[in-house]
Amino acid sequence: MSTVRVRVAPSPTGAPHVGTAYIALFNLAFARRHGGQFLLRIEDTDQTRSLKAHEDRLISALRWLGLDWDEGPDVGGDCGPYRQSERLDIYRRHADQLLATGHAYHSFATAAELASWRAEGQAAGVPAPFAVERDGDPAAGRARAATGEPYVVRMKMPLEGTCVIEDMLRDAPISIDYAGLDDQVLLKSDGFPTYHLAVVVDDHLMGITHVIRGEEWINSTPKHMLLYDWLGWDAPKHAHLPLLLNPDRSKLSKRRNPTSIDYYRRAGYLPVALLNYLALMAYPPAAGADGAEQEKEPFDDFVGRFDLARISLGGSVFDVEKLNWLNGRYLREDLTPQQLLQALRDWALNDDFLAQIMPLMQPRMETLGDLMPKCVFFFSRNVEAKLEDLLPKGRQAEDVAAMLQTVVWSLETVVPWQRDAIEVAVKRTGEFWDWPIRDITRPLYTAIMGQPVGPPLYESIVLLDVDLTRMRLLAAIEVLGGVSKKKAKKLEKDWAS
Repeated sequence: MSTVRVRVAPSPTGAPHVGTAYIALFNLAFARRHGGQFLLRIEDTDQTRSLKAHEDRLISALRWLGLDWDEGPDVGGDCGPYRQSERLDIYRRHADQLLATGHAYHSFATAAELASWRAEGQAAGVPAPFAVERDGDPAAGRARAATGEPYVVRMKMPLEGTCVIEDMLRDAPISIDYAGLDDQVLLKSDGFPTYHLAVVVDDHLMGITHVIRGEEWINSTPKHMLLYDWLGWDAPKHAHLPLLLNPDRSKLSKRRNPTSIDYYRRAGYLPVALLNYLALMAYPPAAGADGAEQEKEPFDDFVGRFDLARISLGGSVFDVEKLNWLNGRYLREDLTPQQLLQALRDWALNDDFLAQIMPLMQPRMETLGDLMPKCVFFFSRNVEAKLEDLLPKGRQAEDVAAMLQTVVWSLETVVPWQRDAIEVAVKRTGEFWDWPIRDITRPLYTAIMGQPVGPPLYESIVLLDVDLTRMRLLAAIEVLGGVSKKKAKKLEKDWAS
């Protein structure tokens, strides 16, 4: 077997997701088990949502977990650049090659035309019929493009036939009919590639031998296999990992659970425990000398027994309570008191963090003993928000819950996480509801601090950080009775408009 080369390729469009760490973990374990290389590639072609601040958070979070890569944007390598935004000429050349060989075409359709075509396709039970353009004269398409008229490049999907995918984790091949697949955009009108073109080009040029990714990409694999074939390349082997799930077995979502790696970091979890728990999501525990399962296992031991074929495909429920249990075992069993003290200092009990708290707490102290009771919420994983403290006078619980949900959405737009921007986001919520600001801030104080009064609100939210703030707001919403799916859908539509 040639040298194993695998990668993880996240998009820097938000908080670093535990799903990224989960995929990276199994790629890294596979590479280390076989003496291969593990790459980090940044898929930042979404110009609207990709931000350098998100990339920095992502790299920091993965480093904190100990998921170290051999090549990547911060360490270099022979196959760079490792950011897709720095590889646009490469994608353009390969899109041109697909146009020249007749496997792709220029599409000038407007949004209204696309909507009409898709409606026709839905009525007929087939994908959008792009025949108007895909069967047109390629020279005419090139001529229109040369005038500067906006266009995209689409791949010309077969109208019949079946793609057979040999997945390394499944006993039987996966068959997907081409007739159910749309003519995928490969190159957008802004000159940036879509995921489908970029991932194939990059995986080939970077020598990736095994693509180990989530099973949500299975339905995209036929498009990728076609592109490998059309470009004259051998496809890497594929393995699609099971999804991480919410307790109701829906896909793990930040609407239901803490999904950001930074949440677990800020809430005081040990990286070794989180990594161990992610391994248990899809891999059987080790067996002890007595044959009993040993769920607590160092990463190096996990690598030593790792076999891709043993991955379970059932999909695993992400159970925070079990993670708490595992993390507690590491705290009690693996750390000396001195090591625990150092872990606490590394986490939050350090001069840098305490120095930021002092200006907020000093005006509220009469003795040194007043400090910890008044600022305990900065160090707590969660707080107990009482229903009566969440309700401004005259407000109903369901309305306050809906208001806090809009605060969550408004704060999601704050990048970087700074005091003035947080205040603007909160005031935007007040304007949306046409409520006085005190009716917004009272529930916020209680959700954030567990009490309706405390140190300056916006400065405190800055120090609490984005992910812990979000989870406290979501917890307060549940105390208020939650927001129904139907109401949340309408509320989100109104908020977006």
